[in-house]
Amino acid sequence: MGHTSSTAAGRLVRGASLLGLGSGTARGGVPSARIAVYKICWADGCPDADILAAFDDAIADGVDIISLSVGGYDAYNYFEDSIAIGAFHSMKNGILTSNSAGNTGPDPATITNISPWSLSVAASTIDRKFVTKVKLGNKKIYEGVSINTFEMDGMYPIIYGGDAPNITGGYDSSYSSYEDSLDKSLVHGKIVLCDWLTSGKGAIDAGAVGTVMQDGGYPDNAYTYALPASYLDPRDGIKVHRYLNSTRTPDMNRKPKAIIKKSIEVKDESAPFVVSFSSRGSNPITCDILNTEASSVTGKEGDTRVVPHNIISGTSMSCPHASAAAAYIKSFHPTWSPAAIKSALMTTGKNPLTARMSVETNTDMEFAYGAGHIDPLKAVNPDLAYDAREADYVKFLCGQCYSTKHLRLITGNNSTCSEATHETVLNLNYPSFAITTKSGVTLTRIFTRTVTNVGPAISTYKAVKAVPSGISVKVKQRVLSFPWPEEDVL
Repeated sequence: MGHTSSTAAGRLVRGASLLGLGSGTARGGVPSARIAVYKICWADGCPDADILAAFDDAIADGVDIISLSVGGYDAYNYFEDSIAIGAFHSMKNGILTSNSAGNTGPDPATITNISPWSLSVAASTIDRKFVTKVKLGNKKIYEGVSINTFEMDGMYPIIYGGDAPNITGGYDSSYSSYEDSLDKSLVHGKIVLCDWLTSGKGAIDAGAVGTVMQDGGYPDNAYTYALPASYLDPRDGIKVHRYLNSTRTPDMNRKPKAIIKKSIEVKDESAPFVVSFSSRGSNPITCDILNTEASSVTGKEGDTRVVPHNIISGTSMSCPHASAAAAYIKSFHPTWSPAAIKSALMTTGKNPLTARMSVETNTDMEFAYGAGHIDPLKAVNPDLAYDAREADYVKFLCGQCYSTKHLRLITGNNSTCSEATHETVLNLNYPSFAITTKSGVTLTRIFTRTVTNVGPAISTYKAVKAVPSGISVKVKQRVLSFPWPEEDVL
């Protein structure tokens, strides 16, 4: 709770750091905002009844924005999704719900909070990267990633986990450093080299003083551990393993040794890009919607470090950043609808067509970064807004072939699905366009949008096309002119 609420509205704190790492001034997105907290999660999970009760309480209390850093492992139909249902009711009451997209990327269609009436937030990197160096007894140094606040007092023996299996526990050399998989008599007091990225618990339980991990995973996210640790690229991991094999000798002076250095900060020139764990689109339920997208340091047994500030990653942390941006916009435009606020964030986002989100480092493109990096300052004055209300979403749901019974599970009222309320998803007044098709198939789709002038009273806007190869786009109304504010144009 603290890591999300402080991100959204924490007061300014100078000299914040994690034991010297990430030192600087920390503050939340809107420090002047007030926070109301509703508990929905317990030791055994987050029950639907508690989620819906929290929405009801927040709506009754008159909150302005709901920030919900909760999600499952799979996407559900809207009428089966308590978060989508709660967010629909908040939307009806003029409250935007900001959700975490999920942490099960980078596979496609892994996003779980997908309702078009809420804001789904992905996670991207900043230009500060934490690296942790491993120095071997042969003076070779290899650079890995982790957030390591420990400072070892010298070289320690290093052993390969595959050479120290817990045979009596039923493990062999193929299990390297999993929980209970290591022989304590062989590992105690040593650094252990593991073949996989682990939580470090196996090494800790066996009495290791540190762990060096190596595999072919994604090195774009640094984790904290309850012991000195570094995560190496497998090419460097192989070199460490060769060093261990080259020093197999009775001579104690030539026994393999290593030291894991305290992490340092370096500038990440490739930032920003969407981190690998961030869940991707497309929307697995409605394919033709492009979604936007003081405690112990680790919380693990044996970790005795207690700090006032921490460094953690996840869409649960990116969500309150966007929630704060939405609150910031609402402070300037208190009468704007949730859809208008979401539209402002999406249409002013930074992407390869506008700035800074490179296609080289964001290979999943719109399925990863959605509308792009949010820019709260620009979002305050988006000029045009794609607005939508309850009736628009009812038409969308009916267009998804929902029955009146299923529709009412979401709306909570007497809404019905009929010919008059049936609308294709292509005409949902959404700030993005998406088409699902198979390779080699030619098709034509027509999208209808209505924009509202929220800019200067007398304004003229011209459509500019930036079209990927293989796609042809025609805009019916290339120039929009508004003689007064708050006017709609189709």
